[in-house]
Amino acid sequence: MNQRFLIFLWFVALIFSLSRCDSVFKEDKVIIDSVAFQKLSDYHFFTGDIRLLKPSKELVPYGLITPLFTDYAHKARFLYMPKDKSVDYNDKDVLDFPIGSCLIKNFYYQNDERDSLKGRRIIETRLLIHRTDGWEALPYIWNDEQTEAFLKLGGGDKKVSWIDMHGQSMSVNYSIPNKNQCKGCHWNNGELTPIGPKIRNLNFKLNYPDGSYRNQLDKWASLGILKKLSCPATSPLSAKWDDSTTGSIQDRAIAYLENNCGHCHRNEGPAATSGLILTTLERNPTKLGIFKTPIAAGIGSVGALYDIVPGQPDSSILYLRMNSIHPGVMMPELGRHLIHVEGVALIRAWILSMDPEAPLVFHDEE
Repeated sequence: MNQRFLIFLWFVALIFSLSRCDSVFKEDKVIIDSVAFQKLSDYHFFTGDIRLLKPSKELVPYGLITPLFTDYAHKARFLYMPKDKSVDYNDKDVLDFPIGSCLIKNFYYQNDERDSLKGRRIIETRLLIHRTDGWEALPYIWNDEQTEAFLKLGGGDKKVSWIDMHGQSMSVNYSIPNKNQCKGCHWNNGELTPIGPKIRNLNFKLNYPDGSYRNQLDKWASLGILKKLSCPATSPLSAKWDDSTTGSIQDRAIAYLENNCGHCHRNEGPAATSGLILTTLERNPTKLGIFKTPIAAGIGSVGALYDIVPGQPDSSILYLRMNSIHPGVMMPELGRHLIHVEGVALIRAWILSMDPEAPLVFHDEE
């Protein structure tokens, strides 16, 4: 009897050991379940100390040449795609990632912008997961210890302070959007979708964890996750808003507007009824705001007659709303509490540079 009991105990121990091995194996694999996990770590996106954001081998870091301004927060972006899945090249719209894909965007602040060795504070991680019934947006808020981020469907606020590049003390009551607020920007023809990953916004070189420095489109093609790419050199390329070597002031200004306003102000977006279409593909000067009257009056028009008056930023609704933090005036109305001083300066300079007789000349029309 004792011998049978010992055999039973040995069998139980063996099963337990095998289950532990299976658990260890799974810890190295990204898990996208059918329901949202309560903790960010449960997805196994990152290896080791989670605060280091060291990506699993199944993640691909990515960046956008002109990103969305979010109260001066930095972003660390990663893409997860299921094994043997890919996305087709599309030179106009956001890429159509397959079911099971996940876009992971981490928002953080350097404690001192002049010295990265002084550390950073991660505020939130936003996930966009492509389920069988569409995309799902999930906000995760990091704890003060920086050991974990927890699912908070209702969003939240965090007081953040840092030192900027000029040595100035900065602070903001940073807002993490709730799940429903994500639809305010990620809305396309009535469906939740990604915004930033377009070919023209990905077509530049990036440093990768393996030490390589490659064009993102080439990298994705070599990994088999981007199909039908001919050559990055012949692919669309957006200007980098703060780099004058990448395009004219007009190119950079419209690229900035596309990535900060164009997610709503596009033909398929929630602000389409305004008639203001702020994308790099738009060629109608009126739709881009030139001598365009606003659809709605009131406080949002800030007492001005046109969205853009060439040569006169202080009479241009677009500039005045970007240069405001009044809740009923400011644009974009979500995602910021601060004025993006440098971005607003670019738009001001662009409007000042316009010739009232010929305010916009596009390269492909010259």
